[in-house]
Amino acid sequence: SIYEMFGNECCLPTGEVIQVIGFKINKLIASICENNEGSQFSAKVELPLNFPGLYKVVADKTPYVSIEDITRKVSIGPTRFGHPCFYSPEDIQLPNLTIKHNEQITFNSVEEVDGMLAVSCGVVRGNQAHSFTLPLSQEGKFYECEDDQIYTLQEIAEWKIPKCRNRIVKLSHALQTWDSWNPLPQDFDGCLLLTPVYEVQALMRSRKEIVHILSDLDVEVKDITDCYDLRSFLQPLSLEDVFERTSKEFPVVAEIIEGPAGSPNPNNLLYTGKEIIIYKKYQAARVLASEIRSDSPKRHFLIPMGYKGKFKRRPREFPTAYDLEIAKSEKEQLHVVATKAFESPHTELSSVSVGDQFLVQHCQMSEVLYEGRKELVDVLACEQILRDGYERVLLPMYLEGGFVEVIHDKKQYQLAEICKEFPLPFNVKVSVRDLSVDDDVLAAVPGLQLEEEITDSYLLVSNVHSPVESWEIPVYRLNMLVHLLSTDSQLLVPPETKTTVEQISEEQYYMMRRYENQNLHPPPRPPKKPT
Repeated sequence: SIYEMFGNECCLPTGEVIQVIGFKINKLIASICENNEGSQFSAKVELPLNFPGLYKVVADKTPYVSIEDITRKVSIGPTRFGHPCFYSPEDIQLPNLTIKHNEQITFNSVEEVDGMLAVSCGVVRGNQAHSFTLPLSQEGKFYECEDDQIYTLQEIAEWKIPKCRNRIVKLSHALQTWDSWNPLPQDFDGCLLLTPVYEVQALMRSRKEIVHILSDLDVEVKDITDCYDLRSFLQPLSLEDVFERTSKEFPVVAEIIEGPAGSPNPNNLLYTGKEIIIYKKYQAARVLASEIRSDSPKRHFLIPMGYKGKFKRRPREFPTAYDLEIAKSEKEQLHVVATKAFESPHTELSSVSVGDQFLVQHCQMSEVLYEGRKELVDVLACEQILRDGYERVLLPMYLEGGFVEVIHDKKQYQLAEICKEFPLPFNVKVSVRDLSVDDDVLAAVPGLQLEEEITDSYLLVSNVHSPVESWEIPVYRLNMLVHLLSTDSQLLVPPETKTTVEQISEEQYYMMRRYENQNLHPPPRPPKKPT
């Protein structure tokens, strides 16, 4: 059988030995429902896995009949996506614990306990976590819990579509980055019934790269796993697999057997067939930044701490007096000018006119007369700048106006200085570009908001044959597979490391903000305006 595969002919003669290394969803067939998940699904469209958008998963109403049923159909693993939650409509009696009906059970991993396979689970009661195991033989009805997270289609395909089942998702956030024709209706905000189309990932002795065989190819095969030496095949590793190796196992020499398609590729270094040295793995700090612009889409960047350009401050905008209270710092006094008028309903508190300038002081309580009785309200004490001096004024904390920061600081800052001296978010513009790179992408950006510091996982690599400089490659944003050639590299010290600013997609940006902030509580809501 000779067929064309991604533009390349591939031959599957009788007797060819193929090692199947995995199954992968190739694309999704989506049935469209423009209302809610209970309505009738109509038109069908084909969606690639990189189709933009963020989606909520609708809990499957069909129960699983045993723990083994769940483990065979649902992805359970060590990553943040691999911890599905279920509940049982009946109590489950365990030796040391009773799982109550409808109580959320988190499935963490599949383990061997006393020679039998079981699932390591957990429940949270109050602030107390309880761990236990459920044997695969445990029967009963188990239903999916509602999931309040949002996911890309790629994440849903990898982790959230059970085997032999479809998945209903609801569009949560449309991302306007699709250059091709959009198969979904205009302004679509309904549900999609996703049906996966699979491909088989396999290795062949005659080919170095991974072979992708569509699941509907008409070829008959026989399982010979038990009587064949699997060591004669390449052992492909993802960057995540490489990163899981211990630090003592580096450096290693590897050959790329599947290059990153459509992913960032530093200096075109990474392509199929290329040999690289992987010196070490590590965590590195980055600053997540977004372009300041009123229209969309905004560009998003990950800036390394070693960025050699310099920044000047840009004024921040504040919609309420409450935002002024959050933004003030002990390092310098916050100076703002009003861009929107506000008429105070209380004689004890000040009104604001467009152009009024204030120096922000502190938050305090103040008495106001309300319907004939005195009440305490939160106010922001400020000094209003007048022509001949200053006047102390009190602004209601609920004031919905508009303020723009007045910048007196003309100093140029390195990125590390800003992160050390000022709270983020912080508005800047590049004043001196990074001369160590040919094209500094940040230099042309009119304004940047430095949003937060993050820590990400990287591998340090260079070219085997001309290791002039080394590059950092992100482990979780670069989809590629390598085959280890040698773990005995003579170049123990990597050449000069070249760090670059990485532009990330809108989906990647939302994923980073979601997981970096998942353990942080949002600031309290502004005080409500008295009614």
